[in-house]
Amino acid sequence: MLFRETKLPGAFVIELQKHEDERGFFARSWCRKEFEANGLNPRTVQCNVSFNKVKGTLRGMHYQVAPCAEAKLVRCTRGAIYDVIIDLRRESATYKQHVGEVLTSNNYTALFIPEGFAHGFQTLEDNSEVFYQMSAFYSPEHQRGLRYNDPAFGVNWPIDATVISDRDRNYEDFRE
Repeated sequence: MLFRETKLPGAFVIELQKHEDERGFFARSWCRKEFEANGLNPRTVQCNVSFNKVKGTLRGMHYQVAPCAEAKLVRCTRGAIYDVIIDLRRESATYKQHVGEVLTSNNYTALFIPEGFAHGFQTLEDNSEVFYQMSAFYSPEHQRGLRYNDPAFGVNWPIDATVISDRDRNYEDFRE
């Protein structure tokens, strides 16, 4: 695997290191030793799949607070998404900054999101599927969210949102 740190410390784009031949390719997509060597939380306790029927579907921005804060490894296994993370670590030099990455089933790229970040995505194709590996179990009482278009973060989504839940649409403006 090839680890490329984003401008947000601790958040990494992870590319497969493909071993190709006439059959196709083989690649490792997760390795505890490699994650630890790069200072990333290797714990995986839960995996989730999100299937999205319509291009433009927007999910997010979601996170969990301590003691259930979670790291995520996100990969698009079908279709394409624009994946966004926002640094919510108050002590961070990149507090309130965001990064967006295009993840597709063809580029095999994943995004590692450390604890203390909000996460969301928008589908760029119909019938897109996202696979998550999580470091903490889902805890409804620790679940939080930010509005996808909150001016405090200035995220520029690539296309208009076509489908979005009432919950995600109606989060209040961010307050310190």
